Amino acid sequence: MSLGVKEKNHVRLVFLGAAGVGKTALIRRFLMDTFEPKHRRTVEELHSKEYEVSGATVKVEILDTSGSYSFPAMRKLSIQNSDAFALVYAVDNAESFESVKSLREEILEVKEDKFPPIVVVGNKAESGSERQVPVEDALSLVELDWNSRFVETSAKDNENVLEVFRELLQQANLPSRLSPALYKRRETLPKEQALRPPMNKTNSCSVC
Repeated sequence: MSLGVKEKNHVRLVFLGAAGVGKTALIRRFLMDTFEPKHRRTVEELHSKEYEVSGATVKVEILDTSGSYSFPAMRKLSIQNSDAFALVYAVDNAESFESVKSLREEILEVKEDKFPPIVVVGNKAESGSERQVPVEDALSLVELDWNSRFVETSAKDNENVLEVFRELLQQANLPSRLSPALYKRRETLPKEQALRPPMNKTNSCSVC
């Protein structure tokens, strides 16, 4: 963050992706540490939380969008009004990965930014033999070609969920001193991706 830029105390994160990839499951796992295996169709839900850190109040909004794409005007408005984007696909659904590519193009067009703050999330990492999207292919496309961040997660097993939100907040340019506010309980650090460079491990503290 450059000098003279006022620190942000409000940020909106939006989760986009095809239906059934686990957007709601990731958000619920983060906010409530619960997992509901039955898919429930989402139209649009906005979650808002305030955190107190070092005397500063930080408001974090998390927008959970529909995967049916029945509301293109609503999706465009969501993109316009958001600070960072989680593009979610399911590793056992190659078609959902293609949707991520289309969504990225839409973000580039709406935001008029060649390098918008995007984290691509490959959910359902527990799928095992049902995997259709190799991690190497996704990692190469997202981090080398798109210059964005890539994380594989499992909302079911609570794997790397915290890392997704940490990446989103860092890309949204929240001051680093505010990031630990999201750790409402003491957590072990997410596992590192074998194909990733080491992550900054300074955010392991909790906030009471």
